[in-house]
Amino acid sequence: MRIPSIKLIVLGLAVALVGAGAAYGAWRARPAQAPALAARQLAAAAQQRPVDKTDQLIWDYQQRVKASPDDVQSYAVLGAAYLQKARDTGDPTFYGKAQAVADAALARDPQNVDALIVAGTLANARHQFHDALAFGARARDLNPSVPRVYGVIADAQTELGMYDQAIATLQTMIDMRPDLSSFSRVSYARELHGDLDGAIEMMQEAVQAGGPSTENSAWVRVQLGNLLFGKGDLAAAERQYQATLALLPDYVHALAGMARVRAAQGNTAEAAALYQRAIARMPLPEFVIGLGELYESQGRAADAAKQYELVRAMEQLFKANGVDTDLELALFDADHGSNPGATLDLARAAYARRPSVKAADTLAWVLFRAGQPAEARRYADEALRLGSQDALMLFHAGMIAQASGDAAAARQRLDQALALNPNFSPLFAPQARQALALLERAASK
Repeated sequence: MRIPSIKLIVLGLAVALVGAGAAYGAWRARPAQAPALAARQLAAAAQQRPVDKTDQLIWDYQQRVKASPDDVQSYAVLGAAYLQKARDTGDPTFYGKAQAVADAALARDPQNVDALIVAGTLANARHQFHDALAFGARARDLNPSVPRVYGVIADAQTELGMYDQAIATLQTMIDMRPDLSSFSRVSYARELHGDLDGAIEMMQEAVQAGGPSTENSAWVRVQLGNLLFGKGDLAAAERQYQATLALLPDYVHALAGMARVRAAQGNTAEAAALYQRAIARMPLPEFVIGLGELYESQGRAADAAKQYELVRAMEQLFKANGVDTDLELALFDADHGSNPGATLDLARAAYARRPSVKAADTLAWVLFRAGQPAEARRYADEALRLGSQDALMLFHAGMIAQASGDAAAARQRLDQALALNPNFSPLFAPQARQALALLERAASK
C-alpha cells in the first residue's frame, strides 16, 4: 500500500508488545501536597475498576521473572504490560515500573529488540523524544523487519518536527504491516497536513482492523469521533462515541467525547455530568481542563478554579514520574496562569527541545498572551506550515494576526476556524466570533 508523500502518523504515543501506549500531557503544580492529591484521585478512580486482562498479564509475568530472573523476554512483556496499565488507568506511576523492568532486560541483553521497543515506547510516553528516537534506531538496526520499531521512530520524529522523515518511516511501517497501529499513525499524519477527509478514511481503516471490543479498538474509534468533531460533524462524532460506549460502557475517552459534543450543542448540564463521570474513573488533565473551561464559559469562576488546581496537581504527579510536561504546561498557563514571563521561558525551552508545529502554536500563543504579537506571528505562521486544519490553531493564528495589525489575515483565520467547527470550544469559539464581528464592522466602515 502506497501513500502520497505529504499525507501521512501517531495515534497516541506508541505500540508496545500488548497494545498502543499513551501520550499523557499535564500541567504545573502549586501546592506542595499536589502529588498526594492527584494520587488520591487516581486511587479513588482505581477502586471502581475490576481486575482486568492487563492486571492478570502483569501478575503472570511478575511470577515469570521471579522464577527466571534472566528471562529477558519476560521482562520485556512485563514492561509493555506496565505501559498498557498506565494507558488503562492514567496513572504515571506505572512508568517507573516499566522503566525498572526495561532496564533489567537491557542490562541482561542490550540487543534485545523487544526490550528496546519498550524503552522507546516509554520514552515517547514521557515526552523524551530524542531518547525514544535513539532506542528506536537501535532496535531497527538490530532487526529492521519488526514493524513496531517504526512506530516508535515515527512517533518521536513527528514530535520533534521531523515530518519528512516520519512520512518515510511510516511508509515502511504500513508497507510491512497495514494494521490498526500503522493506519492510526497515518491518519494523524494526514490530519497534521490538513487532509481531514484522508485522516478520517485512514482512521476508519484502523477501526476495521481492530477487534470489536478491545481497548485499542475503542481508542481508535474515539479518535475517529474526534476527527469528525474537528470537522464540526457533531452527529457523526456522536455515533462513534456512542458505538464505543455500547461495546465498552464508561470508556472514559468516549465519555469525554460525548461531553464535547453536548457542550457544542449547548447542553452544558449533560456535558458537565459526562466530564464528571470520566474524571471519576480516570482524572486525566484533558478531561479536567475540559470541565474547567466549560465552567469558565458559564461564568462559574470558582468551580473552574477548582478544576484547574486539580490539573496542576496531576501535572506534578506526572512530572514526578519522569514526564516532560513543559509544553502542555505552557499552553495551559497561557490561558489559565498568572505569570506570563515564566510561561514564556517554559514555552521557549520546550520548543527548543521539540520544535513541532504544535510546539510552534503553543509558543506563538504564549508570546501573544505575553504582549509580543510581532514575534508571535512568526511562530503562528510556522505552526500552520503543514496546512493543518485545526480550529484552535486557526483561532490562535487569527487572534495573533489581529493583534499584529493584519486585519485581513485575522478575518481569514478566524473565518476558517469557525467554518471548520463553529463550536470547537465553549470558551474560545465565542471569543473567535466576537473578534470576527469586530473585524467585519471595522472593515465595513
